[in-house]
Amino acid sequence: MQFSEKRNISRWIIIMTSFFIVVLILWNTYSFFQIFKDEERIKMENWALAQKKINSADPNADVDMELPFQIIREPNIPIIVTEKDSIINTNNIDPDILKDKVKLYAFLQKLKNQNEPIVMRISENQTHNLYYGDSSLLNKLKYYPIALLLIIFLFGAVVYNFYKSTKMATQNKLWAGMAKETAHQIGTPLSSLLGWLEIMKADNVDETTVSEIEKDINRLQTIADRFSKIGSEPILEPKDIIAETEQSFDYLRSRFSKQVTFTFEAPKEPIMVSLNTALHSWTIENLVKNAIDAMRGKGRLLIVIENENNLVKIIVTDSGKGIPKKQFKRIFEPGFTTKKRGWGLGLSLTKRIVEEYHKGKIKVLNSEVGKGTTIQVSYKKISG
Repeated sequence: MQFSEKRNISRWIIIMTSFFIVVLILWNTYSFFQIFKDEERIKMENWALAQKKINSADPNADVDMELPFQIIREPNIPIIVTEKDSIINTNNIDPDILKDKVKLYAFLQKLKNQNEPIVMRISENQTHNLYYGDSSLLNKLKYYPIALLLIIFLFGAVVYNFYKSTKMATQNKLWAGMAKETAHQIGTPLSSLLGWLEIMKADNVDETTVSEIEKDINRLQTIADRFSKIGSEPILEPKDIIAETEQSFDYLRSRFSKQVTFTFEAPKEPIMVSLNTALHSWTIENLVKNAIDAMRGKGRLLIVIENENNLVKIIVTDSGKGIPKKQFKRIFEPGFTTKKRGWGLGLSLTKRIVEEYHKGKIKVLNSEVGKGTTIQVSYKKISG
């Protein structure tokens, strides 16, 4: 049996054992509740007998009535005695309720719903009904299972979150390891390509061809550099975000279909931001590719950089299919995608690069189904 199968069996054994313990505690609590309820019923029957004895006692006879009076005084339980629906006696009732006849009869109805009445036969032609409520101890015991279930639910939620975060941390380590291994594997053929590029230059191959190949090799180096940084703290340096963004934008524009109209707008003066250039170019690439996918390779793509107080904003607008408002936040979740193919990692990775590595913000600024989407990335500028 594999380790993972044994772990799953152990997990189910723990779950079933926990469920059995919860059921046992709830059943035990219910049993205690019934025992206390039966004991209170006996107390009320004794109270009724004591009351009957006091009412029928001859005041001139020398009879010891200490025990009946003690029984009447003992229970701290609300009591109402009626005769033909008229209240003739009360005990342990709130004075505010006793002052208001409407409240008193409403309270009587509440007692009727809690327990069956005890019939006090005074004589052959006269009977009284004794209605009583639950004691404070019984009321507390009544809500104990609910409190217990709430505690168990909260404990389960904590365990689940711990398990989920541990699982995610393990997955993150795995993906980081795979990313670094990918960067390592790319490095070998990349070194060979650099060698061949030098041979092509020595053989006087067409400069335009060599230049384009060199751009693509540099791009591969950038991609390898990106993957090598996954899972580690990136080094941020003061960079002109306009120049860095425009450089990535120009490269992508030259590699995509002419059916996409690319437009770039930005201030003339540099705007300095703490950036990791490799990861920032990945952000722009993911946003541009996502926009082009939304437009199905045909439409208008606009990138605008705005300088506002202590923030710089990169606004990417496409003329694609748009996003429903309820999905504005979900598009940044790992695995979420509207495409038939794809892992749904592009925008979630972009969010991590922007918010965790660069301490910026990314959000869907606005979107309309059938008209397009605007996504905004904002960073803090370097002061001075």
